[in-house]
Amino acid sequence: MYWFKNVMVYRLSKKLDWSSHVLDAALPHQAFFPCGSHDQSKFGWASPLNGSDLLHFSVNGQCLLLAQKEEKILPAAVIKQALEQRVESVEQKEQRKLSKVEKQALKDDVINELLPRAFSKKQQTALWIDADNDLVYVNAASAKRAEDALALLRKSLGSLPVVPLAFANDPAAVMTDWIANDNLPQWLTALGEAELTSTTDDSVIRCKQQDLESSEMQNHFAAAKQITKLALEWEAHLSFVFAQDCSLKRLKFADTVREKNDDILKEDYAQRFDADFILMSGILAQLSERLLEAFGGEAGSLADKI
Repeated sequence: MYWFKNVMVYRLSKKLDWSSHVLDAALPHQAFFPCGSHDQSKFGWASPLNGSDLLHFSVNGQCLLLAQKEEKILPAAVIKQALEQRVESVEQKEQRKLSKVEKQALKDDVINELLPRAFSKKQQTALWIDADNDLVYVNAASAKRAEDALALLRKSLGSLPVVPLAFANDPAAVMTDWIANDNLPQWLTALGEAELTSTTDDSVIRCKQQDLESSEMQNHFAAAKQITKLALEWEAHLSFVFAQDCSLKRLKFADTVREKNDDILKEDYAQRFDADFILMSGILAQLSERLLEAFGGEAGSLADKI
């Protein structure tokens, strides 16, 4: 199962049909196929469930997709060295300097010759569509990676009206208040790790294993620094780092959570996958609800417009 490690959440601004017959018709057009000998990269949908031909996994109004990318690794230094040798050989043979266009054509030839011998790097990005709440969760640590996966979904469906989930109250101001004024919600525990950014310049302070209630931290707050990242724990559920952009990093589900379905036999892979997905998505959905409440609801009340 794809236990999410990083989460970027997006709000669907329009109701979409996530039924199996819609996905079965749309996703195969952008299915993943491995790179051929002369392909530099491939990007498409793979089956989330091993052994299944379906390009989606759907249960109880929740849908899991898996975007897979393969890229050939060609170091720039290798290309440069091969190209310089090729250019030098041609220039000596023809007793003239090659033009920029000719060098580019040689570079294309060099890359084409090197590709069949290049190693491949594979990357998978899981997307969970919470159709009940019109939210899309992407298991990505960067906005670029998340946007690439969303672009693939948009290309498959024809449209995908989403915006990053944003809270009504500034997360940095709220997190700073939590720590500076001992105002952390009771269901959360601070884990002694934070990133502080100045509101007056570009200075950044990163703290680990720090007493967040210390006078040193209070001095930072007095010097116009705000918490922009904060490590938190939701007891018996998971720990994570919450960032100012509303993303969740370094998610770690509690052992008691991940062991809940251990009574399912390993041979029943599909059943375990189903149970773990329901478990994970349920916890993350609850976490989103609680965070929305803690940060004053959703900015722009997009949820009310759907």
